[in-house]
Amino acid sequence: MIPAPSRAGDTQPTGPADEEEVRPELQLTLCAVPCGTFTPSLSRPAGAAPMPKNSKVTQREHSSEHVTESVADLLAHQEPVDYKRSVLNVTGEAWDKQKEGEEELDAENRPAWNSKLQYILAQIGYSVGLGNVWRFPYLCQKNGGGAYLVPYLVLLVIIGLPLFFLELAVGQRIRRGSIGVWNYICPRLGGIGYASCLVCFFVGLYYNVIIGWSIFYFFKSFQYPLPWSECPVLRNGSVAVVETECERSSATTYFWYREALDISNSISESGGLNWKMTLCLLVAWSLVGLAMIKGIQSSGKVMYFSSLFPYVVLVCFLVRGLLLRGAVDGIMHMFTPKLDKMLDPQVWREAATQVFFALGLGFGGVIAFSSYNKQDNNCHFDATLVSFINFFTSVLATLVVFAVLGFKANIMNEKCVVENAEKILGYLNTNVLSHDLIPPHVNFSHLTAKDYNEMYRVIMTVKEGHFKELGLDACLLEDELNKSVQGTGLAFIAFTEAMTHFPASPFWSVMFFLMLINLGLGSMIGTMSGITTPIIDTFKVRKEVFTVGCCIFAFVVGLIFVQRSGNYFVTMFDDYSATLPLTVVVILENIAVAWIYGTKKFMQELTEMLGFRPYQFYYYTWKYVSPICMAVLMTASIIQLGVSPPGYSAWIREEAAEKFLFYPTWAMAILISLIILASLPLPLVFILRQFHLVSDGSNALSVTYKKGRMMKDISNLEDNDETRFILSKVPSETPSPMPTHRSYLGPGSSSPMEMSGAPNGRYGSGYLLASTPESEL
Repeated sequence: MIPAPSRAGDTQPTGPADEEEVRPELQLTLCAVPCGTFTPSLSRPAGAAPMPKNSKVTQREHSSEHVTESVADLLAHQEPVDYKRSVLNVTGEAWDKQKEGEEELDAENRPAWNSKLQYILAQIGYSVGLGNVWRFPYLCQKNGGGAYLVPYLVLLVIIGLPLFFLELAVGQRIRRGSIGVWNYICPRLGGIGYASCLVCFFVGLYYNVIIGWSIFYFFKSFQYPLPWSECPVLRNGSVAVVETECERSSATTYFWYREALDISNSISESGGLNWKMTLCLLVAWSLVGLAMIKGIQSSGKVMYFSSLFPYVVLVCFLVRGLLLRGAVDGIMHMFTPKLDKMLDPQVWREAATQVFFALGLGFGGVIAFSSYNKQDNNCHFDATLVSFINFFTSVLATLVVFAVLGFKANIMNEKCVVENAEKILGYLNTNVLSHDLIPPHVNFSHLTAKDYNEMYRVIMTVKEGHFKELGLDACLLEDELNKSVQGTGLAFIAFTEAMTHFPASPFWSVMFFLMLINLGLGSMIGTMSGITTPIIDTFKVRKEVFTVGCCIFAFVVGLIFVQRSGNYFVTMFDDYSATLPLTVVVILENIAVAWIYGTKKFMQELTEMLGFRPYQFYYYTWKYVSPICMAVLMTASIIQLGVSPPGYSAWIREEAAEKFLFYPTWAMAILISLIILASLPLPLVFILRQFHLVSDGSNALSVTYKKGRMMKDISNLEDNDETRFILSKVPSETPSPMPTHRSYLGPGSSSPMEMSGAPNGRYGSGYLLASTPESEL
């Protein structure tokens, strides 16, 4: 039997191996660490409960006889290491005292959230964005009203929540941005972090333009009446003429396309810079830069206002909206389910896409925010809370939107009835229509929608052959409610039109656009954190300098979006720069953790970190359900891209109407380049590290101990060979410190010895059997 090693602190020598004093600094060469080595130490922490009297370790301490111990016994009851005195340096270079001290100082000085509330508000502010206010209501309206909530909620539970929890967990455990996290889990898939940064950059470019638009409307709202409430009148001497483009469309539509964007007829017509929007974009980037310049010390405080204020506005709008005439019609329209829509695969695809983007998966912002947490934070609770607050916010915003759209639909329907009633009176006066066709109870001075519909049906029945020549409209409320308005059209056309009918309309307009600015700012802080945190962690650049430089560079590149054709580029980036690359990124994140690193090992580490074992539900969703669903979503997106040629809706000034146009060849080249560029880091990093063209930090690792006790190297042992794991005192039985056959374990293998992370983000010096569940220790 191999004698057990003496514990640190034993003073009596027990063999020749102990007679030599352990040097303060001893470097041992280890084999390459495989993908997935962020295993937390399972050694007994200081202050833990004493061991049972019948344990083997206790027997060894009180008996002179040898006690046979398994590896599990040795490693589970290993004496805790003093992290202040024993430092493990995992590098490919000799130990550098100065460098080690700087790294230790950097790890200990890593910023942290001031409170749990601040962190939760930051995650809510990031995940709850403009999409909750205008894309979710549009999809709900388009895809069956209340029936759409069913697929959305199902996919939120089986895709959104598990993947959100996964990103929170890896960020909190490793305490690095997306680049550091995925380099650490699996170097060959380190391109995930770089791809996330590129996608964040593309999204941030156009997303801040939307904040600029909101800033423009915000300042224009301090007028009465609102500048978009009426069409402008052109005067030529004594003749006053309404602007033709406005008369043929509407006052709000004209203000959006002509006054705000001054839009060109196609993407090919640049038209030069729109100086009003250029100035607003500069203000938007200045706000983001000021919020980000001090990291979470400044952005965390901004979140208190930017995260909470939108809820105040939404509740105010909901109360005000419910008091409006016709609001109930809009809400009933929302909750009237069209069950046949639930069988449409397209509805499920759009619901999955919305879940995917609503939580900000793959951007790196979730990982960046969670990396500033303490390692014992309950990130499972955070994931559940934020996911369902996000869903609640979407439903709340949808209620507000449909209440306002119900009011607007009634206003437009009444306007339609009045206009068509005047046509009928004209036909009656010219004897085109007989007075006998008008029901006796109809009063034209107080004509209701019901009376008009009855009169309309009678005229349509009698004049069936010549009815189209009369040019009468049905004026059905349902038709107005079914007019789907999405994205910018909902916020800057439909909502602004409804607010012109509100009492004290400037007040509501100011509140609405201030809410949009705050929603956008919260999401932009998270998006920029997805860029700054990984770059600062990886390349150790100065936070303030990099943040300011990044904002200036983004503003200069973003000038493409404030041309007169800029809105078309916003549409291009929104549709194609993120969807496909982010889907690939999240699939690889899921595979890296669930299949390469190992779901069982990951669940075990979560158990150690959280203090309880997550539900088995997550095991199956991470390993099977989520990857399959994401693969189906990616396939559907590729098919959709191939079936529907890319195009955009252009505003044609002469026609005063939108027209669908296909992208020209040069624009298609930009579109394809965006997708390729965002995805390029994934294969590039894999190839460079697969063929060892660049170092991945795992091929020449060393272990340096100073001022602490040393454990002998066992890195070259085969898995499941328990007898060879026992740390012998006999030199002849000690494994050779130089591995001869496992210089690189590869992404699919596991090392029998792994380094654990200390709570402050440094590597500890505990050892762990990667395949040994905690329950067996």
